[in-house]
Amino acid sequence: MATIISLLNHKGGVGKTTSSIGIGAGLVKLGKKVLLMDLDPQANLTLSLGVPRMKVTIYEALKGESELMPHTAKENLDVIPSTLDLSGAEMELINEAGREYILREVLEPLLEEYDYIIIDCPPSLGLLTLNSLTSSNYVIIPLQAQFLALQGLAKIQQVVRKVKVRLNKKLEIIGVVPTMYDGRKVLNREVVQTIKKYFGKKVFETKIRDNVALAEAPADRKDIFEYSPNSKGAQDYLALCKEIIERVENKK
Repeated sequence: MATIISLLNHKGGVGKTTSSIGIGAGLVKLGKKVLLMDLDPQANLTLSLGVPRMKVTIYEALKGESELMPHTAKENLDVIPSTLDLSGAEMELINEAGREYILREVLEPLLEEYDYIIIDCPPSLGLLTLNSLTSSNYVIIPLQAQFLALQGLAKIQQVVRKVKVRLNKKLEIIGVVPTMYDGRKVLNREVVQTIKKYFGKKVFETKIRDNVALAEAPADRKDIFEYSPNSKGAQDYLALCKEIIERVENKK
């Protein structure tokens, strides 16, 4: 049975898509079978992995027009692509009965096929994100090591708590991961200390260091392990994935 993890932050530019891909590919590197789901209408994850334009995307599945049809990016790593059409899904589904549970229903047939399903949420707290949280076991919050990135953390926690109470009893934040980190910068170190005061042991020990290879990999349509396996980015995401597996296993 797949463990489903949503990567959530309603602030853009914090490394959410980069982390979704890095975590997905890192878990594969550690022997897991992974499904990456692009739930963002901007489709950055889809574009970053070079997924060709497909007749069936997450949009058609949510609309009830088709079952999910994963695209194989590489061995043991499949992708559910997104499309700009998804931007209209929230308005189109607003009157659907049980609209918060649509994604959970369409994911059901795939749960036995994967060890992990990683969902790249949109940078908002609307119906798409709500569907992701209702479907997930855990939430990971990527957080850029900058002062402004701290704003809104309370709102994220509040939303997760409400979903847990009203829609999904098993949901919990399994970790916060600092991204774009430079240990030489006092501000970056201070932000991480602030995060630790706020989230305690939920903050991962691994920090994703600022690394040019992580920015270059999407242009080559590759994950960081294919593009630059010896880079700091690859090292950090592999270490993060080991932490994730350990935490998930301890919860079982």
